[in-house]
Amino acid sequence: MDTKKILIVVDMQNDFIDGALGTKEAVVIVPAVIDKIKSYPQENVYATRDTHPENYLETQEGKYLPVPHCIKGTEGWEIRKEIADLILSEHVFDKPTFGSVKLAEEMSRLAETGPIEIELIGLCTDICVVSNALLLKAYLPEVKISVDPKCCAGVTPEKHEAALETMRSCQIQGL
Repeated sequence: MDTKKILIVVDMQNDFIDGALGTKEAVVIVPAVIDKIKSYPQENVYATRDTHPENYLETQEGKYLPVPHCIKGTEGWEIRKEIADLILSEHVFDKPTFGSVKLAEEMSRLAETGPIEIELIGLCTDICVVSNALLLKAYLPEVKISVDPKCCAGVTPEKHEAALETMRSCQIQGL
């Protein structure tokens, strides 16, 4: 049985690209992310969407990062249109925090149907990409999990590199 290659696009949302928490590094990776998505069959592409309530500043995360972002229903919460258009809506997982347990459960279910490999791309390398990569590794220790650094950006270039090093240490491939 052939190995099914799965792409996970992490939080390519307006607020992380050029909105409330955007960076020039995030803007720069958008074309590479689009090209990477197009290199996979659409049915093998999944995405996460950071999703916060209106009272975000009252949450634990809001107390540590007091910048309202990805408030459900806002333009900043939306996945960048040219990226969202490439992803099946039923393959988008809203998540209230850094890692998506529902996504990990879905990947575990997929792995039961045959061999899979998972590649992650997106934002931010040092928060949600690393969180999802490690969560997936915990759920699926024998599945090859990789990250494409050219399709990721961190809060800063230094934090991007630190996250890549952490993932290397945890046997995440492609770094």
